Amino acid sequence: MGILYDDAVLIRLSEKEEEPSVITVNCRDKTGLGCDLCRIILFFGLTVVRTDMSTDGKWCYIVFWVVGKPSTRWSLLKKRLMEACPSCSLASVILSEEAETKPSDVFLLKFCCHDRKGLLHDVTEVLCELELIIKRVKVSMTPDGKAMDLFFITDTRELLHTKKRKDDTYGHLRAVLGDSMISCEIEMVGPEITSSSQGPSFLSDAITDEMFYLETPDEHQNRTVAFKSPSITIDNLLSPAHTLVQIVCQDHKGLLFDVMRTFKDYNIQISYGRFTKKEKSECELDLFIMQADGKKIIDLSKQKSLCSRLRVELSRPLRVALINRGPDTELLVANPVELSGKGRPLVFYDITLALKLLDKGIFLADIGRYMIGDREWEIYRVLLDEGDNVSISKTAIEETVWSMLMSWEP
Repeated sequence: MGILYDDAVLIRLSEKEEEPSVITVNCRDKTGLGCDLCRIILFFGLTVVRTDMSTDGKWCYIVFWVVGKPSTRWSLLKKRLMEACPSCSLASVILSEEAETKPSDVFLLKFCCHDRKGLLHDVTEVLCELELIIKRVKVSMTPDGKAMDLFFITDTRELLHTKKRKDDTYGHLRAVLGDSMISCEIEMVGPEITSSSQGPSFLSDAITDEMFYLETPDEHQNRTVAFKSPSITIDNLLSPAHTLVQIVCQDHKGLLFDVMRTFKDYNIQISYGRFTKKEKSECELDLFIMQADGKKIIDLSKQKSLCSRLRVELSRPLRVALINRGPDTELLVANPVELSGKGRPLVFYDITLALKLLDKGIFLADIGRYMIGDREWEIYRVLLDEGDNVSISKTAIEETVWSMLMSWEP
């Protein structure tokens, strides 16, 4: 059995508040490792300000300069990063890959409580702190003012089948909900719940065209938020063995994750890379890459496809729309799903936090996965409570949600 050395992940905390902390990862390499590490860093709410990475195809060395929060759980972050690193023997790598393909058990958390403003976000925050991943959610209101919530969740710690873990979850929820909680249960659900896609999109053709098919920044600009179109160039002359991809783009939360998941989906290996955050919210990336066969990307059609995909992911990493449903307003947020079946973390957390800050009530909420075109999307549907705060404009709602998702100043 292979061994994962204790120093595979090292974290050096900053001594001054204005300086970043440094995370160093030194382990066996695998295609998509950078994406997996970036997802974990994003899940813990850290901001990456600089990255250096290099690999010889077998062993990699990655350094992240990150800005954390006073509440950052650094020891738990190290543990999660260590778990993402392949072990040192070939047998362990094979076992790790098999574990990745095995779907996690899905549990149904269902509870009933008296409704109040910000309730859904407070529950979502508790689940995130407990490392419980929300796969689907069904939230509805009863006529007498009670909230009936169904969360389909998986457990990062793989312990939710135990009484201790369930009791711990009950305790955290009760500490937040207090006397407003009426009932709460957790049970494992069948494999039919874990199916990745729910069939055709429920959206109208007009909304689908606007949110998904007008892909380039020149064809579509968000109504309320202006993205700066990224500059992407490819050079095959600078290196004898690698294709150089240079990117200059506007910063946003999860930017490095968006780049890494694109290369992972294309099965592209990054041999050397550098990410730097500049002034005025501008970022620069220099990435020396190769295909899975170890060759440069010479084919012009492949170059064009990669550049087009990167341009879309950096211009429209998420899709946001407000739609009139008769007298009601529905907020839609679409999150692209990787080929591995994983999506961007904390999207629902950010949506509910934005609405809580606006003091905007939620009447219904739903998360589902749908095939739209040739891609799978995780779509968040939130029917807003129009009973009060009608003075908040739809533009203000969309701007606040976007700012929260992108980590921009509102």
